[in-house]
Amino acid sequence: MFVQVIKGRTNDPAGLRQQFERWLTELRPGAAGFEGSTTGIAEDGTFITLARFADADAARANSDRPEQGAWWAETSAYVDGEATFRESTDTSLLFDGGSDEAGFVQVMEGSVHDRAKAEAFESPEMLEQLRAARPDLIGGLRVWFPDDTFVDAAYFTSEAAARAGEQSTEFAGPQEDYAALFGDMTFTDLREPLLA
Repeated sequence: MFVQVIKGRTNDPAGLRQQFERWLTELRPGAAGFEGSTTGIAEDGTFITLARFADADAARANSDRPEQGAWWAETSAYVDGEATFRESTDTSLLFDGGSDEAGFVQVMEGSVHDRAKAEAFESPEMLEQLRAARPDLIGGLRVWFPDDTFVDAAYFTSEAAARAGEQSTEFAGPQEDYAALFGDMTFTDLREPLLA
């Protein structure tokens, strides 16, 4: 899997969302190798897209399409400054990955002190405990970059269920130990995600 992570800010969330919706209906059918996307705009105007392709060649071919260039030129009018583009094939899934059934997506960005230790912590036993303790968590997608930074999208049944799950003490011990392996993180809440 090849993932492009696009992030920026907008002062016209409605206009930008309309552009994203237009991409899904008008441009998606011609995007060979496109496997899906998660897009959303947070309340502060931060937007983020995780676009999944079969491989880098498919993503590049999509970027090179004239209609894609024209769409992005129009979409850029809704972006404050420049959007950032990062891409990677170094990815992993939590449970079965993302889900179009999610009512809420939280995107976390940060760094890890010891990636090998963090991944070793994610044992099958720990994941089963997490699944039992957090039925609100449908799955997730993590994208790693060469500097040991990452973008992690977590898919929840709803924001209310996710907030209630955060307060659960059933998984508190393991969660604290695991969290200690990571550096500072930023959180972007996508309350009305566009999922494809």
